[in-house]
Amino acid sequence: LRYSYGSQQLVVRVLRARDLPAKDANGFSDPYVKIYLLPDRKKKFQTKVLRKTLNPEWDETFSFGVPFAELPSRRLHFAVYDFDRFSRHDLIGQVVLENLLEAAEARPEVPIWRDIQEGTGVSGVPNLGGWWDPKIGHGVGEGVPRCGTWGTRDLPGYSDPYVKASLMAEGRRLKKRKTSIKKNTLNPSYNEALVFDVPHESVNH
Repeated sequence: LRYSYGSQQLVVRVLRARDLPAKDANGFSDPYVKIYLLPDRKKKFQTKVLRKTLNPEWDETFSFGVPFAELPSRRLHFAVYDFDRFSRHDLIGQVVLENLLEAAEARPEVPIWRDIQEGTGVSGVPNLGGWWDPKIGHGVGEGVPRCGTWGTRDLPGYSDPYVKASLMAEGRRLKKRKTSIKKNTLNPSYNEALVFDVPHESVNH
């Protein structure tokens, strides 16, 4: 990270990540990074996608135009995703880098390492409710367990959040459902029902 006074550019170099979680069935991920300069998110950059790796090496450089006087009030948001050709890309985790003025003026330039916060971050906690509805079955003894989501708060930076719910049995994911995406918000409100068809006798297993 460095600041170019002549062109008033914040220069960001995305080097690498280590020990990312596997998101694909083959035991790997296809990671890439989106970079935003908060708080306005008017401009973003994205690295290339690296296939089948948990230790990606991007080594790509991007520049944000920003006056030097604004650096103390700005933050960099790095969101690491797993690319999926046929469905919505999974968020692996994210980092929000503050103190940009101090970091950009460091001499000599040294790599900045941060632990990524998995999912939606440190403090964004969705409010969930679940219930069993035996009236919406497809046969005797069947029903539909539902998971309702009613909002979340305090996600780090601005994001485009959604909620993914998985139906698990003996450590295996049987089915998954996703809410709609709420664009550019810290306080998403969903009020959606995610419905899973499950035999009644399997509910407590």
